[in-house]
Amino acid sequence: MNVNRAKEIANMGEMVNVQYEGESIYIQSVNEEQGTARIFPLSNPQAEKNVPVDGLFEE
Repeated sequence: MNVNRAKEIANMGEMVNVQYEGESIYIQSVNEEQGTARIFPLSNPQAEKNVPVDGLFEE
């Protein structure tokens, strides 16, 4: 996924089916300069982490 699309999804306010390493996730925010996204798995909202945007996949 590219940074612009990740930012769009983060700002939509609705659920979009995005995965990271085979797990459905929610994008909280995007750091455009670093190319990272703050995410959490839908199955575990407490497990927030920063990941590379190019590791995110929209279905």
